[in-house]
Amino acid sequence: MENRKLKNEELERLTVKEFKTAEKIPLIIVLDNVRSLHNVGSIFRTADAFRVSRVVLCGCTGTPPNKEIAKTALGATESVEWVYYPTTMDALKALRLEGVLIYSVEQATHSVKLNTIATDLTTTTALVFGNEVYGVEQEAIDFSDACIEIPQIGSKHSLNISVSVGIVAWEFCRVRLLLN
Repeated sequence: MENRKLKNEELERLTVKEFKTAEKIPLIIVLDNVRSLHNVGSIFRTADAFRVSRVVLCGCTGTPPNKEIAKTALGATESVEWVYYPTTMDALKALRLEGVLIYSVEQATHSVKLNTIATDLTTTTALVFGNEVYGVEQEAIDFSDACIEIPQIGSKHSLNISVSVGIVAWEFCRVRLLLN
């Protein structure tokens, strides 16, 4: 059996217009003072891949349009809804008013391992990802409903933020796909 790489037109992806009206996973990605514009662009691309509802950019996190973000987003800033808040707490308070469940993705004393979390697909969930050096602000952790931790078995203490977003977003997407 031949196993050949598919051409882009064979992938049957949505157009930007179709993406904007397509059903989204009830998931919001919140970026808490993420400094790397390449990470931000990569996260937009991941958000598009998993049909995330929106990306919330906070504090010093760069915003589109920006050529450094565009390098890794590859057009995803045009398809994925996004909003900016001056502080992460401003964003989280607004999300709480919407009835959104808030999880910080952080290694914390009472964090829940990603592979054991009960994913509620009826309630919109926000995932807060922190700064590349300092992680999620403690104030945001305190405001969250819980913390999620990605299980790791190596010697390093953390993963790159764009990798973390991909892992956690995929887990939420995977559970949804299994239940549909």
